[in-house]
Amino acid sequence: MRKPVLTCYVPFELLCNCPFPVSTFPKSQIRLYTCRACTRKNEMGEVVSVINTVDTSHEDMIHDAQMDYYGTRLATCSSDRSVKIFDVRNGGQILIADLRGHEGPVWQVAWAHPMYGNILASCSYDRKVIIWKEENGTWEKTHEHTGHDSSGNSANCASHDYGLILACGSSDGAISLLTYTGEGQWEVKKINNAHTIGCNAVSWAPAVVPGSLIDQPSGQKPNYIKKFASGGCDNLIKLWKEEEDGQWKEEQKLEAHSDWVRDVAWAPSIGLPTSTIASCSQDGRVFIWTCDDISSNTWSPKLLHKFNDVVWHVSWSITANILAVSGGDNKVTLWKESVDGQWVCISDVNKGQGSVSTSVTEGQQNEQ
Repeated sequence: MRKPVLTCYVPFELLCNCPFPVSTFPKSQIRLYTCRACTRKNEMGEVVSVINTVDTSHEDMIHDAQMDYYGTRLATCSSDRSVKIFDVRNGGQILIADLRGHEGPVWQVAWAHPMYGNILASCSYDRKVIIWKEENGTWEKTHEHTGHDSSGNSANCASHDYGLILACGSSDGAISLLTYTGEGQWEVKKINNAHTIGCNAVSWAPAVVPGSLIDQPSGQKPNYIKKFASGGCDNLIKLWKEEEDGQWKEEQKLEAHSDWVRDVAWAPSIGLPTSTIASCSQDGRVFIWTCDDISSNTWSPKLLHKFNDVVWHVSWSITANILAVSGGDNKVTLWKESVDGQWVCISDVNKGQGSVSTSVTEGQQNEQ
């Protein structure tokens, strides 16, 4: 069973892509936070609290940390070239695996859906994407992709409804799509020149047809169309769609940022008509992109906030009602859309000290 839907883990305050500056967060520790709605009378907003501190014993800076589907395992990666997996149930930490296979800093890790087994992907400065799998309690390398000419910056696994598919963005400007075809074999497709200078982030669209919660006839199997978003050094967010012949085509180009796009995150969906994407950039701005009409495919940007420093990472909660934002100001801020459509900062977490402050009054919210 998955963790409660209002739980929003925030190990994602750590940096994820090359060649970004390091975080001042203690290099061997990961703090996990939970976010829940206030339940006390006359209080508004959310309560954020530390639920666990994991000492990873990494020997260099940690660049990414990701919880698995069930919220019981934590994967981390570091400049020490290692990937580690911990069991973090009940507030504890047990090292399950210390994976060595990369020859450079490891920038990002991505879990596959558990219906395919315990599978983890990692991408590194060494240009390699490694797929690890647990068999009989032992983690081993099951596939190694070496199709890029420069650093592998971002890896993201698609919804299980699409199949076992991994997207990887690289500093060579290309995006690789790795699809498991059975019997240990992976099919590779490559989008060359996806972003000028380099691709920094990739994020899959949910396998839910917009509006299907309202319009989908009962019993009818939905027609899934594979899509994902990418962000790059050309200041652009691009949306990609798989055509009927299996080739990938650029469907949309979103322009609002004035500097490198550092991260994109396509929001989870239950089938409401609106699709949502968050993006952040070197320019310090975070945008929320929405598309209300799938037929017109028109996306509208709304500025969430202009920060005073670079913004490295954005990540949605499971229910897509809370967005976590991590930046060069050494804080993680949590944002929620109010009833009038405005995005409000409901809390911020200082990464160095683990301190938490929350916005609980209407006046505080209006000041954001």
